[in-house]
Parts: sequence; C-alpha cells; structure tokens
Amino acid sequence: MQSLKTFSLWLIVALTLSSAAGCSSWVYRINIPQGNFLEQSDVEKLRVNMTREQVVYVLGRPIAEDAFDNNTWRYIYSFNKGRKNEQNKELVINFENEKLVSISGDYDQPENFTTPLEQ
Repeated sequence: MQSLKTFSLWLIVALTLSSAAGCSSWVYRINIPQGNFLEQSDVEKLRVNMTREQVVYVLGRPIAEDAFDNNTWRYIYSFNKGRKNEQNKELVINFENEKLVSISGDYDQPENFTTPLEQ
C-alpha cells in the first residue's frame, strides 16, 4: 500500500512538472540591449572627409569591424522587448584613404553630410 502511495505521489509530481514546463512563457525575461546604441542626433554630426579618429569621437568604436575590409565599419544595435518585439538598427560607414566617404543603413543621412568640416 505504501509503494502505491509513493508511486502516486511521484506520478503527480512528474505530471505537475511536465505541465509547468509548458508555461515557460510566464517566466520573466529581462530586456537586454546589445551593440552600439546610436540616435539620429549622433549621426547628424557626421561629415564627409572625417578621419577615423573623428568618427570614433562622435560615435564610439564600432561593435563589428570587418576583418577582411578595413574600410567598412558597422554599428549594430539589437534590443529584445519580450519575445516577439525585437528592435534592430544598423549604420554602415565606409572609408576611402582614411576619410569618411559614405554612410548607409537605418539612419537618415544628415543634410550637411556632403559639407566637409573646416580643417
């Protein structure tokens, strides 16, 4: 009789745990930002012919530098809000002869981008 009670108890525990595993969406997950967070106001400060050091001063070091193409920097940002709401942004900066020549990605190009800074 005792073994039947023990078996029933273990069966109830196993069924409870297996059914609780299906409720994993109830588990709280912290929102984790990853990468370079940039705002449009940061990108507005970029100008053609800026040096690499000037770009680093304005935006910081890029999260991803291409090992095979030293002239392309990628600023990537990812933020997960919950399970289905993921926010991704990317800014690609291209250099030529150690000077900034173009930008592309999810940010608007500044109106004054083609006006070089005074040297």
